[in-house]
Amino acid sequence: MLKESPLGQKTIYVETYSPELLFPISRTIARHKIGIGEDLPFSGVDLWTGYEISWLNLNGKPEIAMAEFSFPCDSPNVIESKSFKLYLNSFNQSHFKSINEIQGIIKNDLSKAAGLDVTVDLFPLSALKNRTLEEFSGICLDSLEISTDVYEVNKSFLSVDPLSEVEEVVYTNLLKSNCLATGQPDWGSVLVRYFGKKINSEGLLKYFISLRRHAGFAEYCVEQIFSDIFTQCHPERLTVYARYTRRGGLDINPFRSNFEKTHPNARQLRQ
Repeated sequence: MLKESPLGQKTIYVETYSPELLFPISRTIARHKIGIGEDLPFSGVDLWTGYEISWLNLNGKPEIAMAEFSFPCDSPNVIESKSFKLYLNSFNQSHFKSINEIQGIIKNDLSKAAGLDVTVDLFPLSALKNRTLEEFSGICLDSLEISTDVYEVNKSFLSVDPLSEVEEVVYTNLLKSNCLATGQPDWGSVLVRYFGKKINSEGLLKYFISLRRHAGFAEYCVEQIFSDIFTQCHPERLTVYARYTRRGGLDINPFRSNFEKTHPNARQLRQ
């Protein structure tokens, strides 16, 4: 299926509204590879931010906005990221009467492609002037003194102290994986909130670093992290939330949890 997607292909930028550019990919393909079936062990959303939204008003004057998209993780499909960018670019030379019209069109197109209702919010820049950059709260693992030469996913790094039970929030800014189709690097930060036996911090950091050469879409990387921690460390409650830096005007922020509904969609320092 990936061979048919726009990823890795010569790009032709279409500047008039073209919903057919959206390329859905079934979520089950990657989930089966990591042992996740139809009965999902988590709930969650994929939060996308679109920084390059533009169209023409009825007088031909360009309008701009920023967009937030929320895809439920139980939707049948993800939207391949390059096709998403090309689709958004297709609005550039098309005329629309209002930002609300654009929002409704995008919501309808994305929901159809994803197979489930997608939340879409468009904001004029004037509505965003008071927003601030944030960073994850919790214990940052990045200052730990470790040695490693393992850059392919290795869940054996994950272990717990059987004598201590904690409620803990940890995070790292050292997350890196590679696009499954193009090999381009995807940089991000990832937060883990859990209740259960204390996870060894050095081992957890080594595990995160072991994704450095891993090829996978961001959504599936987060689901693999969730699955590996859940099966290796057996926490009673677990949340995994990653925020990736933008590429081509889009960032993606997958959230998976077995006890939380969602997390604030706050733009991070590196985004």
